[in-house]
Amino acid sequence: MRQLYPIWVSMAAMAITQVLKPILFYLLHKKWNLRLLFDSGGLPSSHSSMVTSLVLSVGLLEDFSSTIFAVTVVFAFITMYDAANVRYYAGKNIQLTRKLITDLKASESYIQDLDDPIYDMRIKEILGHKWFEVFSGALLGLLIAGLSYFVFKY
Repeated sequence: MRQLYPIWVSMAAMAITQVLKPILFYLLHKKWNLRLLFDSGGLPSSHSSMVTSLVLSVGLLEDFSSTIFAVTVVFAFITMYDAANVRYYAGKNIQLTRKLITDLKASESYIQDLDDPIYDMRIKEILGHKWFEVFSGALLGLLIAGLSYFVFKY
């Protein structure tokens, strides 16, 4: 069971973070959005929580000077950078494209090709995270991994 600790704590961190998303959304906006239980994006980042819990659990089990610890650190940085930059701006690009299509349809120089159903597809706009969401997810992952390590005596 000790060898599986990094997997279990990472999965637990992701699940706990996903459950917290609609709760935090309610506290901030005074309305429930239970779809956040299954969505990527939002506060806190479950991907960041998952990878930082993996990093800490591997460090605690295998040693902080091990090669596998170094690999998990690099993996975590790539994942968090992707969440806050690549996926975030991909979502912004979807928003901008949708606005452009709406504006073009409303303009006098309306292009008939915009009647194609592809322009009305519902595409998810929130794909990534703001840096605060990534950072809060990372802290939550470290907290979950650290507490579970000492509580369950791995």
